[in-house]
Amino acid sequence: MIEFGVDRILKNPPAWKTQRIGLVTNQAATTQDLVPSRKALLDAGFHLVTLFSPEHGLMVDGPDGHPIPDGKDALTGLPIISLYGQKLSPTATDLSHIDLLVFDIPDIGCRFYTYLWTLSYLMEAAAFHQIPLVVLDRPNPVSGNLSLAEGPMLEASEASFIGRWNLPVRHSCTLGELAQYFNATRSLGCLLEVIPCRNWNRDDFQPDWGIPFVPTSPAIQDFAAMLLYPGICLLEATNISEGRGTHLSFKIAGAPWMNGKQVASMFNQLALEELTAIPINFEPFDAKYANQTCSGIQFQVLEPPYFQSMGYGLLLIKLIKELYPKQFQWSPYPTSVNKTGQRHLNKLLGIPDAEKLFDLPLQTFIAQTSKLTAVGDWKEAVTPYLLY
Repeated sequence: MIEFGVDRILKNPPAWKTQRIGLVTNQAATTQDLVPSRKALLDAGFHLVTLFSPEHGLMVDGPDGHPIPDGKDALTGLPIISLYGQKLSPTATDLSHIDLLVFDIPDIGCRFYTYLWTLSYLMEAAAFHQIPLVVLDRPNPVSGNLSLAEGPMLEASEASFIGRWNLPVRHSCTLGELAQYFNATRSLGCLLEVIPCRNWNRDDFQPDWGIPFVPTSPAIQDFAAMLLYPGICLLEATNISEGRGTHLSFKIAGAPWMNGKQVASMFNQLALEELTAIPINFEPFDAKYANQTCSGIQFQVLEPPYFQSMGYGLLLIKLIKELYPKQFQWSPYPTSVNKTGQRHLNKLLGIPDAEKLFDLPLQTFIAQTSKLTAVGDWKEAVTPYLLY
């Protein structure tokens, strides 16, 4: 069975166990036995003094993009300092009584999932204040197979909290590996230690681990949502629902003005053998089109080991825009870190003028997007920092 980084330090306690520890974590971070990491470490005598939480808060129940306040953890009694509210980085005051920072948060392998960027700010703060940082590593749930990595690569002009630094949308790395990569390539000077996990093969997906799925945020409720997320999340920049506010987030797409049967039929003609779409009606209880009946499609991934979602997400938007030119619109997506929500598609894709792509004729569009989603020399660049 997989051993997470946290399992390894529980079995073999490190010398820093009795130092004053600030733990950056959330409820999705557990041991292989599904005990929350913060409880397992506290019960084992680790000297935790403060908890820090990312987007969605410690209990991973905060809505997408909403600021999270500081608080107190009901499970451990420890204070919680939010790193997704008034600030993205711990302050000198926050760190004044801390000897060591420990990071333990599960990721889903996508550039615009924000836990990676919380880690990046943490690395900068740790370097600035010369506090050691230990990353308790976890497997990439959509595998570490670098041939499945997908772009676009991030252009510096589109840097934001959903993509600070240059890497592909689907990066096929663990957060521990990316921490090492960024520490070296960006000369961060962080006193970094990564505790690797054990018994993980890079080709393994989350269902192969033998450990039940733990939701990593309100909209990522199962493995299929993680697999589809990089491509279907692009719908955030449109007036098409990506299924938020339902139990099928990122596994469905629709709108009150769509005809699900028509879209499913056309999409299935264009799609390859890895993905199929079936018509569905749904009614979000909040988010886009709350309490309205949407007609749309539900996706089923047929070949998870080969599936890449970016091309399908781009194709879906192009198809719906062509079918419904009067109804389709680009939409802002306001969040705590992008108050106006403007240029959201640029930020997701990491390229300028992204909307113009969708004005191209279909064949040109397909050719352009297949070039865009290539990852260049990403594998060669990151290989020296791989742990598995």
